[in-house]
Amino acid sequence: MQDKSTAEDFDVVIVGRGPVGATLANLLGLCGVRTLVLEREARAYHLPRAVHFDDECMRVFQTIGLAETILPHVILSPGMLFLDAAGRMLLDWSRPQTLTLMGWHLSYRFHQPDLENVLIGGLARWPRVSLRNRCDVFALDQDEDGVRVRYEDLSNGRLGEVRAGYVIGCDGARSLVRRFIGSGMDDLGFHERWLVIDVLLKRDRDDLGDYSLQHCDPRRPATYVRGTGTRRRWEITVLPDEDSQEVALPAKVWELLSRWITPDDAEIERAAVYTFHSVIAQQWRNDRLLLAGDSAHQTPPFLGQGMCAGIRDAANLAWKLAAVIRDGAPPHLLDTYQSERQPHVREFIELAIRLGGVINTKAIEAGLAAGEVRENAPVKLEVKKPLLGPGLALGDLPLAGHLAPQFALRDGSRSDDRIGYGHVLLVDSLATLPSRPAHSLPGIKILTSNDAEAVGPWLRERGIIAALVRPDRYIRGTARNETDLDRLMAAITPPTHVPSAA
Repeated sequence: MQDKSTAEDFDVVIVGRGPVGATLANLLGLCGVRTLVLEREARAYHLPRAVHFDDECMRVFQTIGLAETILPHVILSPGMLFLDAAGRMLLDWSRPQTLTLMGWHLSYRFHQPDLENVLIGGLARWPRVSLRNRCDVFALDQDEDGVRVRYEDLSNGRLGEVRAGYVIGCDGARSLVRRFIGSGMDDLGFHERWLVIDVLLKRDRDDLGDYSLQHCDPRRPATYVRGTGTRRRWEITVLPDEDSQEVALPAKVWELLSRWITPDDAEIERAAVYTFHSVIAQQWRNDRLLLAGDSAHQTPPFLGQGMCAGIRDAANLAWKLAAVIRDGAPPHLLDTYQSERQPHVREFIELAIRLGGVINTKAIEAGLAAGEVRENAPVKLEVKKPLLGPGLALGDLPLAGHLAPQFALRDGSRSDDRIGYGHVLLVDSLATLPSRPAHSLPGIKILTSNDAEAVGPWLRERGIIAALVRPDRYIRGTARNETDLDRLMAAITPPTHVPSAA
């Protein structure tokens, strides 16, 4: 056995190098945290999986300095339409093609291997981040000082171990880390088999359209998604009496696709049956072990929020880990990770289940109730992002737990690039802080109307004089007056700030 004093030592070990693990590693690298990523596979999985992310995710990718590298690999999504069996529109979920308050577009489509390659490539920028592929973690032993992480190097069969202050399980639905935490799962009741078919078009089929289509046909519900380039996806319900292996055979796949395309139009890249689940881990933390992404929650795909939820996990968790490891914040700060994220993700999963009811026409009224009924027109769906659950936000102050906007600076750049992955205080001018000169606020950037013209109007429209924004871009609290402002200043103990990803 290797003595703990001679084992390699890291602040954080991340198990799993998918989009969530790689994003978390980039954020920790930005914070200067010694991080090791252990991944069982040799390289990123080459076939499509997730196909959508939103403006909030792109803002996280901006924070880690990779948004511009990702942009050439994505296309904008115009949204999703829900059609009945006769092709009539039931529900209109169009997405605006303008920038949102996040500074990005509301909906992007992507090919997951492309995204993973950018995120993994980005790790090389951080001298304190290491990645080891073909390493299969099999044991996690906690003690008072940290975690002993044991793994097998699958390239040579040798056993290895490292020490970690914290271990984060980004290791998917069958998470080993979750088993070591001992967490059960809350089942929200959705479990259905769907055949997922990815094809590559051989010729133009512009008639298929750019919108995602939910075919709410009681005989066989189906989903169409346009991907990047020539990629197109169909997700088709598997009926109760059908065999999962037989329904994925080429002859059956082409039979199911025949209403849209034929073998003359496309080649099948992959056809596989997946069971979509709706579950949430009951316990996301056991002392030094934590969960993020699919290891903590799984959602039906109808909102396109599965990977997005994991990216939000990473953004919430990384700065708190850095505060504990680097700045001496108390470890119980990490308890706010689950308390804030779990209600947020539950709300998204519950909405996805309701939309699944529309697609399956089993609970159409419940699904339509999520939208706005319009006379002589389809119901218009507007999905509002949930608020954070209870945690660090000063919940009795306006806007606490909401996402803060990203402002355009007077030099044309985006405000997040100046702020970095740290706290920022939004005020109209420094005159708002007459007794608090800028140098008395260590670790907090200040953004005023001199930096971004829209800051002052944004504050005044909301009846506030200041807003304190956390590194994950959520509002910790706002101030209507001097008393509120004093509360905001007291909330930053200790300060957490890292430079931008220049």
